[in-house]
Amino acid sequence: MKSTLITVRPPSQEKGFERTSLRIEDFTAVEQKAQQAISGYLSSLPPELPSDPDLASIRRSYSRLLRSEPMSNEDYVLSGHELLECARLTEHELGRYLAYRYRYNVFPKLQRLDRFPPCLQLEPTSVCNFRCIMCYQADPSFSHVSQGYMGHMSLDLFKRIIDQAHGNIEAVTMASRGEPLLNKDLPAMLEYCRGKFLALKLNTNGSLLNEKNIHSLLSSDLQTLVFSIDSADKATYEAIRVNGRFEKVKANLELFVKIKSEHYPRSRLITRISGVRINQDQKSESMARTWGGIADSITFVNYTPWESSYTNPPNEVVAPCSDLWRSISVWWDGRANPCDLDYKSQLSKWNVNDLSISEIWTSKEYQDLRDADQARRRSSIEPCRRCVVT
Repeated sequence: MKSTLITVRPPSQEKGFERTSLRIEDFTAVEQKAQQAISGYLSSLPPELPSDPDLASIRRSYSRLLRSEPMSNEDYVLSGHELLECARLTEHELGRYLAYRYRYNVFPKLQRLDRFPPCLQLEPTSVCNFRCIMCYQADPSFSHVSQGYMGHMSLDLFKRIIDQAHGNIEAVTMASRGEPLLNKDLPAMLEYCRGKFLALKLNTNGSLLNEKNIHSLLSSDLQTLVFSIDSADKATYEAIRVNGRFEKVKANLELFVKIKSEHYPRSRLITRISGVRINQDQKSESMARTWGGIADSITFVNYTPWESSYTNPPNEVVAPCSDLWRSISVWWDGRANPCDLDYKSQLSKWNVNDLSISEIWTSKEYQDLRDADQARRRSSIEPCRRCVVT
């Protein structure tokens, strides 16, 4: 039964941030620094870029922006959290980052496909110590150990996946169905990623932070660390994040800030507090008052009914799903899946123990899903016919 706290009923929506909820500390200064860096980099490029059409498209997009010309589907300029990420990059890294964000945002619109996805979502573990009311973990047919879905990724498998992604994918998100800090090999996993990606991100509920793993996170090559927190007050937080303790998480994050300021003052790590907007009582203003001194940015993400993926009523959404062109999820056991809404892997026909990421991404079966989706046949695919993400 759906919690009474969940009152949002999205008919269809894009995946990701609620644009109006994003709050970035000193955003004016961040935006100015990022835009100066982007302008300087693009102006330094040679007139012709035949070997890098994506950068040529980005340069054209910024030129149109400066002339106040209308944008096409092939145009893209950075905004919001991208500017914060961009402002912390070196000039050497900027071109790679611009090309990655172009592929991530524009390729789904153009239905363009490379050998590798723009983003890899990699699951260190499917086990979680919380049972959040809007999460897959709230489904006992998934989260109970007897169902066979729970486990931790081995370090060996992780390394084999990273070896494939290195040089081919810029964005790796270490998260999915579980709490990454529960995998004892996480420090070694982070170390193995050092120097390989521009957009290495980890999501955590923050409940397991301690002095040792805080140092591990801060000394790593993570670009973004996301703390999943949905409320500014204890009662609502604990009603949403079942098994979570508000005071404990707040103390853990305060310890994180203390260690960061004392031992890693030059860290480029971006911290974000990100909640899921499940009702209209969750306010950005109160979140900023409670958590503003802890993170570089605070935002809500759009709610998708993950907790009931297989029982949501079929809907009439026919718009194409961007995830099929944007990212791939790899679970702890190597199973590859088009998205994490399908948390029991009904769509999956692949495992990275048998096929490479590139082979999976460009496979006939994966393309069949894209073709059906583009032909407005979502209603024939389970659980896609119950999903609201476009």
